Amino acid sequence: MRISLNLALRSHNFALHTLPYPGELTLSDQYTARHRKTNLPTLQDVANRAGVSLSAASRALSRDQKPVAAEKRERVLAAARELGYSANPLAQGLSTRQTGLVSIIVNHIGDLSDLDLFDILIGRLQDVGKQASIVRLGSVSSARDFLRGSINYHVDAALIFSDFIGPRQARDFFRTNHVIMLNGRQDSQSLSVQPDDAPGIEQAVENAARARVETATLITGRESSELEQQRIALYRTALAKHGILVHEQMQGDYSYAAGVAAAQKIDPRHYPDAIFCTSDAMAMGVLDVLRDREAGIIPDRIRLYGFDNLSLTELHSYPISSIGFDKGDYVEQVVSLLVDHGRARKGERHLGVPTRFFARHTG
Repeated sequence: MRISLNLALRSHNFALHTLPYPGELTLSDQYTARHRKTNLPTLQDVANRAGVSLSAASRALSRDQKPVAAEKRERVLAAARELGYSANPLAQGLSTRQTGLVSIIVNHIGDLSDLDLFDILIGRLQDVGKQASIVRLGSVSSARDFLRGSINYHVDAALIFSDFIGPRQARDFFRTNHVIMLNGRQDSQSLSVQPDDAPGIEQAVENAARARVETATLITGRESSELEQQRIALYRTALAKHGILVHEQMQGDYSYAAGVAAAQKIDPRHYPDAIFCTSDAMAMGVLDVLRDREAGIIPDRIRLYGFDNLSLTELHSYPISSIGFDKGDYVEQVVSLLVDHGRARKGERHLGVPTRFFARHTG
């Protein structure tokens, strides 16, 4: 009788809300009752409101931009907004075998050059539906301990900035072949993006040569960095080309403290005509030490050049001439390899971003 009455009323478009006895609840009824109690919209609700199938609604809301007509996608997105529907990322990950996570592997999160770059990078990752997971490896030994002692990660891709991990280690540890090497240690299976340091270094050294610089001190970064070794070679080639003698080479670690330590070792009786630092942070340390020694020494007696073109060099306190690349362009190249799998298959596996010289007060 209850069923017959319900059917009759529904056929005449009457709204009748009755609950069967507990013993009469089916699994579907139990789910519906729970759903009404929590008042959370489901994907089926979105599909119904948009007037599409459940599978079409799923494709329209997928992070992977699965094929669906643009008009249907807009209807589904509008329905999701109206209902306040939020996709379950875990459920999506199970169905697509993707986590939405991208691991960013760094040496030290405090490197000033990283801070400028990562704000742009993390924002763009979020724009394409990814979330960043940052892993810090402070040294070769800590990297070994991390790789040996940690559980394996499952991520959609890994972006390797750290000097201390190679492409094969990254593929094994993060359970993905989608590894983008940003530290100069790429292999035939990996993807990479790398600044082209040559044009910027040539322009900076040419600037020094025009100012009649004859001797220079070179303050470098970590020995473990492939990119750093390439950079040092480019400096030495350019300096030799312009007849500038490398008076001394000192090793640092890109930090402000390393610049301070290096500057304190420079003999005031034998100043070079120019100091080239392979990071702006080291150049900032050098500048503070030398201008404390003698007002106006830079640039009156010594020309100072940094590297990275940090946003801090735009400030009055640190007007350091520097070499840098367009960070927005660099990030776009990384993201293009991340989302455009076809680009890599076509052979564009290793991308470059040109550097240029930015002249300021110190040089």
